[in-house]
Amino acid sequence: MAKQIEGVYERILECAKKEFLEKGYMDASLRTIAAEAKTSTNSIYVRFKDKEGLFAAIVEPVSEEFMSRCLDVQETFHSFDSNVQRREVGKYSSDAMLGMVDYIYDHFDEFRLLLDSSHGTKFHDFVDRLVSMEEEYTWKWLEATGSRMEPAGGLTAEFYHMMVTAYFEGIFEVVRHGMDREDAKKYVAMMGKYHHGGFLAIVGEETAETK
Repeated sequence: MAKQIEGVYERILECAKKEFLEKGYMDASLRTIAAEAKTSTNSIYVRFKDKEGLFAAIVEPVSEEFMSRCLDVQETFHSFDSNVQRREVGKYSSDAMLGMVDYIYDHFDEFRLLLDSSHGTKFHDFVDRLVSMEEEYTWKWLEATGSRMEPAGGLTAEFYHMMVTAYFEGIFEVVRHGMDREDAKKYVAMMGKYHHGGFLAIVGEETAETK
């Protein structure tokens, strides 16, 4: 097996990120990436197998770490006493999401790729995966706290799916609009209050925050 030339792997990733950001996954060209990286398309195939493998090498570590962090937040909160869960749900959720904003901004280009350049790859459902996780743990919260799943206000699975999808898409607008980190945190904090207040109104719950 031929020895791989030092630095080529990193150059390919750098040039691929630029190409994917400019053109999206579908229109990105391996020939252009190879030329910019001063290598051959064959060297890309040897290292990454194919175009999706190259895209995955850029975004998958970030997407999986973000999912893992979100899951840790959910599992930690679900381990609390039911009274604590009911009392602290708004603050805990808001604080956790602000922490996630820092992670997003530490990997800003990768999130741009995940959100707007991943069509045609297995990563196009990134937001859907986050929504599914939030839905699952919301039902657990409702069960743990004895809150009503479908009160007169009408919280159904379909409606909540719409709410959570709008929430995450709203949060990721900070990336799409290129907001700076501090403005993004203010925006996301406001989104959290808006979403949480609406959720409590529909499930018929009151906390110290809403009384």
